[in-house]
Amino acid sequence: MQEEFKDYFEAARIAGSLADVARSLVKPGASLLKTAEAIEKEIIAGGGKPAFPVNLSLNEEAAHRTPSLEDKSVFGEKDVVKVDFGVHVNGSIIDTALTIDLSQENAKLVETAEKALENALSVMKAGVEVKAVGAEIEKTIRNAGFKPIENLCGHSLDVFLLHSGEEIPNTARGSYVLQEGDVFAIEPFATTGGGRVVDSSQPAEIFSLLQPKNVRLPSSRKLIELAFSEYNLLPFAKRWLSKAFVSEPSLNLALNDLVRQNLLHPYHILKEINGGLVAQAETTAIVEKDSVKTLV
Repeated sequence: MQEEFKDYFEAARIAGSLADVARSLVKPGASLLKTAEAIEKEIIAGGGKPAFPVNLSLNEEAAHRTPSLEDKSVFGEKDVVKVDFGVHVNGSIIDTALTIDLSQENAKLVETAEKALENALSVMKAGVEVKAVGAEIEKTIRNAGFKPIENLCGHSLDVFLLHSGEEIPNTARGSYVLQEGDVFAIEPFATTGGGRVVDSSQPAEIFSLLQPKNVRLPSSRKLIELAFSEYNLLPFAKRWLSKAFVSEPSLNLALNDLVRQNLLHPYHILKEINGGLVAQAETTAIVEKDSVKTLV
């Protein structure tokens, strides 16, 4: 296994210290933009690359918030912050997340997501249906008095593919049977709300290329070439591309054109349907015959 998964182990080594980095940065009054950029720089300094933009989702936001270059937002004293980050080495991805409760008033919610992750890992091994893993997540969260977010899930990982086809649900569903050697990101979400997320109306700041293709607009061609050469099919931040374009309107034109042609996928911020607080816990693991090998 050591040789086959060596790039995963190297990505895990880089990711291993980042939770402590995140905890040192996420403080009331700190800039979201500077925090995201600092974590991304740590990934690169460690010898890896970001597998996707650092997500800093607040309170009722479950995922997909990353700051723009113009974002002046700072963390509030009562924010519940989901810090979701990924590291890849040669396309092998570690995906991990933690929740930081700045008010210290939502410890039970945060601990419930963490316990759901722990319990999910305890039942995972080759031959187990993902339905059984989802049932364990759901039971843990509901027994604590919260709801799992039913339309979010963990996901299988492959080289340069963040979501490679199979799911680890947060409820008792799914028929896939775990196979030895599968690599999964497992990510329970617990909420005080209704248990579903919806797209927010805010403009997306994260995108991924669905397929490289010849297009008419010069700015769109430039964006495709840049995105594919730098990020392959992995998600990227709009702010990462700004320096390569002469103006913001030119970049926006290319993004909108490629989304319209279904060549780019936009990741809108996901918000809890009833405005409930959301906590997330996530790790990456390799399925083994009798257990899983947790990488971070």
